[in-house]
Amino acid sequence: MFNSLSYLFNTAIVGILAYIGVIILLRISGKRTLSKWNSFDFVVTIAFGSILAAMLLSSSTSLAQGLLGFGLLVFFQYLLTWIAARSSIIQKLIKAKPTLLLYQGKILDSAIKNERVSEGEILAAIRANGISAIENVEAVVLETDGSFSVIQEKQSNSDSAFKDVQGYNSNLSNLIVS
Repeated sequence: MFNSLSYLFNTAIVGILAYIGVIILLRISGKRTLSKWNSFDFVVTIAFGSILAAMLLSSSTSLAQGLLGFGLLVFFQYLLTWIAARSSIIQKLIKAKPTLLLYQGKILDSAIKNERVSEGEILAAIRANGISAIENVEAVVLETDGSFSVIQEKQSNSDSAFKDVQGYNSNLSNLIVS
């Protein structure tokens, strides 16, 4: 049922040191590592958990190996985001585009089917923004992190915040509303 006290002591010491090491590495890696996740952030976070579990539960994984694994993940995450910030091609490969789900009070059926979003989720997002009538909503956008942006009304004639939104055309003549 219990391993020897030396194994338990080893697990406790490695756990404490690994925890401190992870905190230091996460602070070094910056806010983005812990911000709203994209798929790469999710993979890195799962890998962190896997490495930590191996360090704590496997006597064949040393503290140095685990910290090196954490360091490599942080380095690759930093490198990938650094490259993506400087290359639109890489940015397009690793990050989804925001998608227009509702425009001028009308739900865009093809968009919600493609994004696997229900009408109820859109209505909930509208209500969460204190709006009681769908007709009063200019747009609902599914953002790259899975959150919904609800725009109640245009503040000006400019639509520059929509330039990267899939399904939005600045002249709106090509927008098909079902």
